[in-house]
Amino acid sequence: MSPDEFGAGEALIPEELSFPDGPRLELDQLLRQLLGHANEVLAAQGRLRGLLAANTLVIGDLDLPVVLRHIVEAACQLVKAQYGALGVLDAGGGLSQFIHVGMDEETVERIGALPSGKGLVGALIDDPRPIRLRHLAQDPRSVSFPPGHPPMDSFLGVPIRVRQEVFGNLYLAEAASGEFTAEDEELVTALAVTAGVAIENARLFSQGKQRQNWLQASTLITRQLLSAEGEDPLSLIARQARQVADADLVTVVLPTADGERLMVEVATGQHADGLSGYTYPIEHTYASQAFATGRPVLVADDTRSTTFRTHLSTVLPVGPVMVLPLVGTHRMRGALVIGRLHGRLQFEEADLEMATTFAGHAAVALELADARADQQRLLLLDDRDRIARDLHDHVIQRLFAAGLNVQSVAANLVPDDRRDRLERAVAGIDETIGQIRTTIFALRGQVGPETGTVRSRILRIASDLSSLLPFEPSLDFQGPLDSVIPESFIDDLEAVTREALTNIARHAQASRASVRLSADTTSITLEVTDDGVGLDSGHRRSGLANLRQRAEKHGGTLLVEPGAPACHTSTGKGTRLTWTIPLS
Repeated sequence: MSPDEFGAGEALIPEELSFPDGPRLELDQLLRQLLGHANEVLAAQGRLRGLLAANTLVIGDLDLPVVLRHIVEAACQLVKAQYGALGVLDAGGGLSQFIHVGMDEETVERIGALPSGKGLVGALIDDPRPIRLRHLAQDPRSVSFPPGHPPMDSFLGVPIRVRQEVFGNLYLAEAASGEFTAEDEELVTALAVTAGVAIENARLFSQGKQRQNWLQASTLITRQLLSAEGEDPLSLIARQARQVADADLVTVVLPTADGERLMVEVATGQHADGLSGYTYPIEHTYASQAFATGRPVLVADDTRSTTFRTHLSTVLPVGPVMVLPLVGTHRMRGALVIGRLHGRLQFEEADLEMATTFAGHAAVALELADARADQQRLLLLDDRDRIARDLHDHVIQRLFAAGLNVQSVAANLVPDDRRDRLERAVAGIDETIGQIRTTIFALRGQVGPETGTVRSRILRIASDLSSLLPFEPSLDFQGPLDSVIPESFIDDLEAVTREALTNIARHAQASRASVRLSADTTSITLEVTDDGVGLDSGHRRSGLANLRQRAEKHGGTLLVEPGAPACHTSTGKGTRLTWTIPLS
C-alpha cells in the first residue's frame, strides 16, 4: 500500500495511537528512573569491584606488619578517605600499635605521641560497633586534636574481629564526598571481615615460623652443650633467646646460696654490661613468682607494675617481659628474663608457650651438660687427689722436717745476733706449708655446689666468679675453720664473699684481689682486698649495707677502708674489707 492511499499529509499513526504531552512526560520520567537504576547498578558493580580489589590487596601477603598496612590502604581507597589508621589492641584493651596512612613524616613528627585510646578512638574500643559521623566536632565523645594535627571532619570507625575477639579498630576520616554513606559503612565492615581472616592467617604463619626458630635454637643449644668445646651454656641460651624472641635485653638470673637474692649470671643486649654480676633481693620480683609456681610469667608492661618489677628496668626502660623458670631435676636452676623496650609489641600467649618449651629444652640440656661435667670432674678429682696425697705425704713432711731442723740449729748452735734470720726462714717454711695445704684443699674440691668444707665452699665461690674477674683471686685460710665456724654462719659467710668479689668485678677496676679467711676460738675474720680505684665509687658504698646487716645480725662488724697492703700497686688506691663475727 502506498502513502498516497492515505491521502497527502495524513499521519502514519492513527490519532488514537499518538502520544499526547501528558504520556510523553511520564515516559521521560520512566526513562530517567531506568537510567538512574542503571547508574546505581553500575555504581554497585564499581563498589563490588573495589571491594574485591581491596580484598585481594589485603590477602596478598602473610607478613603481619605488611598485612596491617594493606588493610588501611585498601580501606582508604575503597571509600575514598584521605586519612586512615588501624589501632591494634593489647591484652589489657589499650593500643599496642597504631598504623596510619595519609600523613607525611613531617606531620607525624609535629603531632608527637600517637593516640592513647581517648575520645572516639577509645569509644570504639569500649563499644566495638561501627561509628559514622558527618561532623566529628558535633559528637560529645570527640576530643580536640593536638597541635599540628591536620583538620578532620567526617569519620568512620569499624572494629576488626579475629575469631570473635576484637583484634583492633579501623579508623577513616575526611571522605572525598564530604561524608561517609551507609554504603561506605557496609563496604568497610565487609572489608573488616576479610581483614580478620587475613590477620589470623598472618599470625598463624608468623607463629609457625617462630615455633620453627625456637626449635632450631633448642637443637643448637643441645648440640653445643653436649660438645666438648663451645660457648658458655648460659651465654648461649641468653643469646639465642634474644635473637629468636626479637628482644632488646635478655638475662639469666640465678638464686644465691642463701636463697634471699638473685644474681644476674649472664646478660646480653642493650646495656647488658651494667647488669652482669648484679645482685638484688628476690622478694617482689617476677622471678620469685616463677620459682614459687614453676610456671612462666607474662608481663604486658613492666613500667605499669607497682608490686612486682624486673631488674631489667634498672638499666633500660623495658615494657613487655617474659620470665621463664629453668626447672632442674632436683632444684630450680634459675630464670630466663626476656624484655623488650617500652612501646614495642607485647609478647603474646603463643610467644610465652614457645619460649617456655625452649626454656624446658635448655634446662634439660643444662642437666645433661652438668652430668657430663660431673663425670669429667670425678676423673679430674681422682687425679688431683693423687697429687694432693703426694704433696701431703712427701712435700709437706719434708718441709716440716726441714723447719724443725732449722729451729733446732737456731736454738742450739747459732748466736743470738744471727738467730733472727733462721727464724724468718722457719716462718717462711710455715707459710709455704700453709699455702700447700690450701692447694691441697683446692685439689680436693667438692663436686657438689653446696656441700663440702668451709674451704671448699669459698673455693667454689671464687671459681664461680672467675668469669667476671680478669684475674684469679688469691685465697688464704688460717685456723681450724671447719671445727669452730657454726653451720648457721656459713650461708652469710658465703654471701659476703660472693658480694665482695662481685663488687670488685663490677666497680673496682682491679688487677689483683685476695681473700683471707681466718678463725680461732674467739672470732671469724674475712678479709677481702683489691688494688682497684678505691672507695671513690658511690656504687661500691651503696652495696655495703647488706654486708653490714649480715655482720650485725651475728653481733659482728664490717670495716671498709682504703689501702690494701697485700695488693697495693702504684696505679691503684686499693680497698680492704674486713668482716668480723665474734664466737661465744
